[in-house]
Amino acid sequence: MEKKLDSISARVDASSSSSGSACGSRRGVTARLKKLFLCSSTKAPSTTTQNSVEDELELSAVRHRPEALEQLEAQTRFSRKELQILYRGFKNECPSGVVNEDTFKEIYSQFFPQGDASTYAHFLFNAFDTDHNGSVSFEDFVMGLSILLRGTVQEKLNWAFNLYDINKDGYITKEEMLDIIKSIYDMMGKCTYPILKEETPRQHVEIFFQVIYHQDPADLVFADVVTEIV
Repeated sequence: MEKKLDSISARVDASSSSSGSACGSRRGVTARLKKLFLCSSTKAPSTTTQNSVEDELELSAVRHRPEALEQLEAQTRFSRKELQILYRGFKNECPSGVVNEDTFKEIYSQFFPQGDASTYAHFLFNAFDTDHNGSVSFEDFVMGLSILLRGTVQEKLNWAFNLYDINKDGYITKEEMLDIIKSIYDMMGKCTYPILKEETPRQHVEIFFQVIYHQDPADLVFADVVTEIV
């Protein structure tokens, strides 16, 4: 599994470099999302024409047919080649063309065997499931990934806000943020150092809100605080 992830990630990076586009941060959830569905087996190199034909055949075989690659290329910051690589990995993990929450949790938990990632994966799934139909399609996945990796500061802020606004009422309360922070610590499990005290998550939430209340909204440091915690 690890070798396959490294192979596909290298192909995405190589494609990004050749197109001159900037790769986003590899830290935190962004780096893990980049790997989330990139588990397809390595295949022998094929020509552009062969790839195109294979993609059309694959698209016709799944239950959910994604939008045309040209349309997704226009809607995201990924090239056609990158979208092909991402789609192959997605289809390998989700042959039906969509992923439900249980499968999403199962895949995500593979990256955190030392902890319990189920609650955070639940919040993350809801952030990707933008139409709230209980499933994440390939379009949902690449649209979110495009924002996280290559979106503007404002786009990343909007995405992060949607993640933390659990009840989708347009506000983030301390309790909502506390739920997210606790789920992150549960996911990290024994990897946290020093060992966390029970009150640590709430202390971090209090600090976060203090920063917001005292920060000039026009200052990009405010955006850095939000995006870094995601």
